[in-house]
Amino acid sequence: MLQASMNRRFAIQGCTALVTGATAGLGAEFARQLAPRARHLILVGRRKERLASLAESLRKDFSALSIESIPADLAMPEERERLASHIIRSEIPLNLLVNNAGLGDLGPFDTAEWTRLEPMLSVNVTALTHLTHLLLPMLRAHPPSAVLNVSSIAGFFPLPEMAVYAATKAYVTSFSEALRMELEPHGVVVTALCPGPVPTEFFEVASREGKTIRAMDRSHPAFASPPELVVRQALAGLERNRPGVIPNSLLAAVVRTVRLLPFPLIREAIRLGAGPKKPVEE
Repeated sequence: MLQASMNRRFAIQGCTALVTGATAGLGAEFARQLAPRARHLILVGRRKERLASLAESLRKDFSALSIESIPADLAMPEERERLASHIIRSEIPLNLLVNNAGLGDLGPFDTAEWTRLEPMLSVNVTALTHLTHLLLPMLRAHPPSAVLNVSSIAGFFPLPEMAVYAATKAYVTSFSEALRMELEPHGVVVTALCPGPVPTEFFEVASREGKTIRAMDRSHPAFASPPELVVRQALAGLERNRPGVIPNSLLAAVVRTVRLLPFPLIREAIRLGAGPKKPVEE
């Protein structure tokens, strides 16, 4: 029976899913698109009121859906352990983990405040890794199951003024690839979602106080993707057992082409493309 389950493809329909960073942006969109297809949805985020509001809205629209919201600051190890303990103790048959929670910081590294960089490292790298480690026994116990890690195309390249953020996403992408190879024999699919610019509140939150770096304005409009498209293609890619998803065909083609170039050329192109930046004073 277990072998038969592992040979089946993971499917969204009827899944039990946990989504981190569910209070806004891609996390909230994941919740909305999973709601009509999932059997049980667990929403996790720091902002209690937003989380409760989203859960209540989904309950009204999808009365058959079992849904719970769990406020948690995943930067704190005890919060991650509390969340995992609740799922294991309640014997929730988790078979989809969406590691979406993430933080950013836009600006030169030498003027960054450590109070912004440390939480970003804690959430983007440590929390994602720790929560996956804590919940993996549950995922392996309910195959076919899946882990969807939200990375970024920033993880493919070193990016000035996003140095730490890009490095954390490089970790997420590499970790996802390795984990995929390890877990495939156990019926667990691992997919890395690597979007380009997405018009959410991420850039506003990631910008430093008093200055807004217009990252969305600097990027080519053709490379941007709305949250609805990003999530829809991410879930479709997961069901197709794809190792990675870049939810924009033009951007995906550009990334694949650029990565074939010698790294000194890539470095020079990034340096010239970055150029001097003039943050807009608020």
